[in-house]
Amino acid sequence: MTGDDYRESLRRYQPRVFVDGRAIESVVDEPALQPGINAIALTYDYALKPEYEPLMTAVQHTSGKRVNRLTHINTGVADLMNKLEAVRLVCQETGCAQRYLTHDAMNAIGQVAARIDDARGSREHTARFLEYLHRVQDQDLTLGVAMTDAKGDRSRRPHEQASADSYVHIVERNARGVVISGTKAIVTGAPYMHELLVMPCRNMGKEDADFAVCCAVPIDAPGLTIAARPAGRPGDKVEHGEALFSRKYGQSTGVCIFDRVFVPWEHVFYAGEWEHSGHLTYSYATHHRHTCIAARAGFGDLLIGAGALMCEANGFDPGHETHLREQMVELIKITEGFFACGVAASVYGKADEHSGTFMPDPVFSNIGKLLLATQIYDMHRIAHYVSGGLIVTLPGPDEDHNPETGAKLSEVLRANPAVPYEKRIETARFIEDLTAGYQGGWYSLISLHGGGSPAAMKQEIWRHYPVGSKVELVERLLERGVLHDPNRAITKNRQPGKCCDMGCSTPGAPVMVPLPSPQGPHHE
Repeated sequence: MTGDDYRESLRRYQPRVFVDGRAIESVVDEPALQPGINAIALTYDYALKPEYEPLMTAVQHTSGKRVNRLTHINTGVADLMNKLEAVRLVCQETGCAQRYLTHDAMNAIGQVAARIDDARGSREHTARFLEYLHRVQDQDLTLGVAMTDAKGDRSRRPHEQASADSYVHIVERNARGVVISGTKAIVTGAPYMHELLVMPCRNMGKEDADFAVCCAVPIDAPGLTIAARPAGRPGDKVEHGEALFSRKYGQSTGVCIFDRVFVPWEHVFYAGEWEHSGHLTYSYATHHRHTCIAARAGFGDLLIGAGALMCEANGFDPGHETHLREQMVELIKITEGFFACGVAASVYGKADEHSGTFMPDPVFSNIGKLLLATQIYDMHRIAHYVSGGLIVTLPGPDEDHNPETGAKLSEVLRANPAVPYEKRIETARFIEDLTAGYQGGWYSLISLHGGGSPAAMKQEIWRHYPVGSKVELVERLLERGVLHDPNRAITKNRQPGKCCDMGCSTPGAPVMVPLPSPQGPHHE
């Protein structure tokens, strides 16, 4: 589909959506949701651009058809690298393109379907998943991820909650399918999705079997209600350009309330297999954290470009001003540093043992996501440092058109003679929108907690990092072999070296498709 085809496709659905207390009659025509719809539409349009097609599309190995990269199942290092570059590309334009969650969830669900089949000696779950996958790809759908439950009392497990609806759970099974109820609290882009993928947000125990459910639900399924917030800042001084970025691109999030929603068996990927819920959440989190690295690198590109423009408009050349150069290099180091972790996670990725789906390395994926989560505030600080206080102290955009003050302001607030007043002010307001207003706060928080909290990433890093290999290295150097116990806790986590074939691409093999036009060193 084109971006406009995607917009029109939303008219086929009649979801029950509320935004700011208002019932939305037509999602596609609702001004408060346009920035989010625009962001996803771009992922469709870019796939049709000849210069981006090698990056934004891929051939699905199970069907032989060319599909959008963001609905594709990874089969090797090249797929991981190209997904990383594709997400960075679309997020350079949109800040957050949202559709990449479709990719992350589908890859994880395919893995757990194969895992369940291997445990049962069947192909039922994989066959069901592939049938769904191919329909999604053929129709070029965008899927939302309904994963984070309302959770209730965080100290209690799902079956211990005072209200069972704190988590989505199965309330009825019959020959045709299952009936689910409960609440998913944070669903990215919920109002303008085609369907939702319902997934558990944690490892479940035997008593939580009814809460272990993974299924696909159309956005307008009877019994589903979405309470959402606006996407970006539509309508904020649009005519004069105050919200220069978020008036065009943004993200809505929704609370999704399921009230006895029926799901046919062909859309149920598992129901009650609590033993596999932990594997699904781990697989999804790894894919998603790897993707988040690319998304925030795209956002970093926006800050680097805007910061350089602001320096120029202020009359400075960062190459000649040491303190500005140091700050700009720090911003570059942060952005390319966590992106490099995404590259490493791609190169050291390996095939899932059950499905063959290629997984990014969990250690590098989590380190990269942890770096961006904690350094997003530094990125904003640097943008503020190199820009100056003007980005928040400027009079409002209406003042530009005030005959009493406008002419004088344009005279005295010009700095670099080569940069017109309106261009300097435009850049300042762009940076304010991205870093110092509502949108800036939103990016900070979503970077910190999106895809899991820093504590969750630290747990995964410790769980997967081969500390045992490092201990054995030192024990060998200290000639302590006689004391070595391979079963003690500290040496349990071991893995082969990164220079071996396990988890590495074959030396000399191409791992990504280059873009034909220069987009920075990472695209060459």
